[in-house]
Amino acid sequence: MDVQDVDFEELYQGATPMGRKMPWDIGAPQPAVVALADAGEFTGEVLDIGCGLGDNSAFLASRGLSVTGLDGAPSAIEQARARTPDVTFAVADATKLEGHEGRFDTVLDSALYHCLTEDERHQYLAALTRATRPGARLHLFAFSPEVPDAFPAPYLITEANLRETVGKDWTIERLEPTLYTTSMTTEELKLSVRTMLNADPAGLDRLGTDADGRVLVPVWRLKAMRR
Repeated sequence: MDVQDVDFEELYQGATPMGRKMPWDIGAPQPAVVALADAGEFTGEVLDIGCGLGDNSAFLASRGLSVTGLDGAPSAIEQARARTPDVTFAVADATKLEGHEGRFDTVLDSALYHCLTEDERHQYLAALTRATRPGARLHLFAFSPEVPDAFPAPYLITEANLRETVGKDWTIERLEPTLYTTSMTTEELKLSVRTMLNADPAGLDRLGTDADGRVLVPVWRLKAMRR
C-alpha cells in the first residue's frame, strides 16, 4: 500500500470503497491505550497526535486528563468534535506542530508514525521534541515487519528505524512487540483487500482475533522520555 496514494481526508469522508469502516476506527479507545492508562502512563498535558475520530482522546479525557487531539484531516477533526465536544481538537501538520511549542507532558501516537515517509518521520520527531517539555513521555504504536504482505499497511517499521529516529532526542525505555486491535473481522479485511487494493488476501488468516472477532495486527509498542 503506497501511502502517497492514500487520501485520509477522503477516507474520513467515506468517499472510498472502504466506506466508513476503517481498520483503525474501532469506535472505542484502543485496548493497548487503555492498558497504558490503567498503568498510570499518561500525566499532565496530553497530546493525541493523529487522533482521527478522537476515541482515544475522549477516553483519556474521561480519566481526568487535559487532552489535545490533533489530526491532518479536517473531516476527522469535525467528526471528533461532534462526538466529544468537551475535548480540544484541531487540524495540524504533525511534521510541524506550529503553535504548540513546549506544551505537552505526554504524547500518544496510536498508529501515525507508520503513515509517514522516512523524511517525514524525522521532521515529525523534531516537531514532537519542540512541542513537549523536557522529561515528557512518548507512547508510540507502529506496524512491525511481522505484518503479512497482504495487510493494507502504509509502511512496516523496523526496530532499528525506531531506535535511530526516536532515539535522537528521546531515551527509549521500552520497545517490544504487541498486538493492535482493528475494526475488522478476518472476512471483512479480506474483502477490503480484494476490493480496495485488488490484491490477494493470502496470509491474512495467520493474524489472530480478539474475543469479538476483530483482527489483531503485530505492532511495536515504544515508550520514550524526552531528554
